Amino acid sequence: MSEPHRTLLGSDRGYRIFAWVKYLTFALLSINVYLFLSEELGALEHTFVDGIEAGQIIQVFSATIDTGAWVILLLLFELETSVLDDSRIRGWVKWALHGLRILCMAAIVYAFTGYYAELVMLYQASSLPQFDACSQVSQNWSLILDLDEYAPLDAANCASVGGDAWRLNGFDIVASQQVLTDVRYLAWVDVINSGTWILVVLMLEVEVRLQLLGKLSQALLGGLRYIKYVLYGTLFACAIYWGFKGDFLDFWDACLWLFAFIFIELNVFDWNRTSTREMGLSSGASAL
Repeated sequence: MSEPHRTLLGSDRGYRIFAWVKYLTFALLSINVYLFLSEELGALEHTFVDGIEAGQIIQVFSATIDTGAWVILLLLFELETSVLDDSRIRGWVKWALHGLRILCMAAIVYAFTGYYAELVMLYQASSLPQFDACSQVSQNWSLILDLDEYAPLDAANCASVGGDAWRLNGFDIVASQQVLTDVRYLAWVDVINSGTWILVVLMLEVEVRLQLLGKLSQALLGGLRYIKYVLYGTLFACAIYWGFKGDFLDFWDACLWLFAFIFIELNVFDWNRTSTREMGLSSGASAL
């Protein structure tokens, strides 16, 4: 495992290019943690203005926590499937890797509950049939522009609310019916995307553990691949939806993650192929 993909890429130069592209992708994903934090801090100025309780932190910072945990998890998978030799994944190293991975997976599941809580919040809204947005511009109302994107209600944007204003219960936040519907769809995509990624990482966890036990056969690897086609297809559909809806950060982040996990899947494939070949050589030597 010390030199992954050299046989697949055919040359040292191809391997170096592969490594640079891979780690550049990982670096860009790390930058996205900061970008999501900036976005969610901006949203916080309009939502929980009176302070947030401990249980609401995940709802406010779900994307930041989710992306941060995924970056750490990605690096752990990279260590185990590409960087470290199998002989070193023993004892405290094995337990440390698995322990950190469990913590990251717990954070990812926790983030999923945050996406769900935000979705529920968006459905807890009341119609304001007599609401005149332009007469309320000095009353500290906020306007929903997009998912996790708000602006103070002012003379420049109040007309966009129209005569079908809706208010999020418990917040001085309004939106038109169309904008609220669009934002709800985006929140649904967040929930679906997060849940699908949880299934992907569970499958990778199974593959890694079976590989370490020497029980990941080519037949089983092929069978799991068909399930992954469905999962990655769902993730790709989420990315396309974000792209069409103009949510660039989510679209960019989704594309980077799909690209990053191509590397992890290649790691698992090459790891399994190398191990199978080494076992075959070992068996042949024993027979001699």
